[in-house]
Amino acid sequence: MTPTATATATAATATATATAGATATARTTPRVGPVPVLWLTLMATPLAAGANAPVLILPDMARSLGVSASTATWLVASYAWAMAVGTPLLAGLLRRRGLRAALHLAGALLVGGTLLVAASPWLPLTLAGRATQAAGGAGLAAVAMSLAGSARRMGVISAGFGILGASGPLLGAQLSEAVSWRLSLSVSVIAVLAVPMVSRYATAPATPAAPATRQDRFDARGAALLTALATALVLLPHVPAAALGSAALAATLLALHVRRRPDGFVPAALIRRPLFLGSALLALTLSGTYFTLLFSVPRLLGDRAGWDAATAGTGQLVALLTGSALSWLLAAASARMSRAAVRAVLVGVGASAAVIAVFASWGPLLLVATLGGTFAATGSNAVLSMHAASSAPDAQRPTAIGLFALCYQLGGAFGPAIATALVLTA
Repeated sequence: MTPTATATATAATATATATAGATATARTTPRVGPVPVLWLTLMATPLAAGANAPVLILPDMARSLGVSASTATWLVASYAWAMAVGTPLLAGLLRRRGLRAALHLAGALLVGGTLLVAASPWLPLTLAGRATQAAGGAGLAAVAMSLAGSARRMGVISAGFGILGASGPLLGAQLSEAVSWRLSLSVSVIAVLAVPMVSRYATAPATPAAPATRQDRFDARGAALLTALATALVLLPHVPAAALGSAALAATLLALHVRRRPDGFVPAALIRRPLFLGSALLALTLSGTYFTLLFSVPRLLGDRAGWDAATAGTGQLVALLTGSALSWLLAAASARMSRAAVRAVLVGVGASAAVIAVFASWGPLLLVATLGGTFAATGSNAVLSMHAASSAPDAQRPTAIGLFALCYQLGGAFGPAIATALVLTA
């Protein structure tokens, strides 16, 4: 072979090798860019259906497990607790270890918890499964919220939360009647279908250039104190005296710890920012109002308007779905509105919903109250979460999302207790 032919063959071989290498790299390199919002919605929203699925089937669950209906309600409380504490913990993992680690752990928790619920014959084991499910689902939801990137995209996720949350009780009842209540408690596992697709958009975590310093190490004490505080707050409606003392103690210890470790699990700079605090506390208030209405209005429809349970349930479902869908309009328009204007809309609609529920006796007007409460709470989750995230540096945005979501979910713990005190026991 002549030198020219040899050179040509070598060049051809090099070109083929480079092409093959580029093709292999294209197949193995994760995509970088915005994750399609429908995948984020699929990954986040089944959590809401799983949370509300037991509402209509608690007696069936109690009989199957051999416990009283009141004892079976701990299956709802354990889910709410794990959602509350799991969100900031998994958001912290996202901040420190990156997208893939958070996705894989959250997905594993969700699948493992679902298998435990499906096979467990005893209440304690079923409670553990429900809590594990909720922690995994909350982690996936926190990742989805962190990747949303805009109020419009977050609005799609929040509307999905509201729609699936509203449909959860009916879906749970239908699945329980057709197959088993265990299937009803397993609907949230659908979220893992989105994990492989979202993972394709992950960027490989950077290799640390030097050993981690003390400030870079995981703040286990801060995480434990935040978990203790959230646990006490979730239990406040159930055991007020003990929970109030525990919450005060945990809050004091956490405040002291944040002063000693300002860059720890709960960043001092973040919780001191008025934009973050205002967004989180307003979301907690609107969420609490929404969940109070959710549990109160069916009873009010019967007592004040004379509606039967089926009519009240159907009307409330329509109101919940409509309010959730309309909240996306606010999220889409929020980019063209000032923060003050957005908050004025949320506060105005939320306050009007509460006032209507207090004084109205006409059935359709009570449904308007439910619609308004749903709109305000779902809209706040979409828009105010982006306000809270924008108040933090890029590295702390997952933490901001996690702490914001914790405040929103605490409203879900307080709302039913307020409804019980004001309406359900009257």
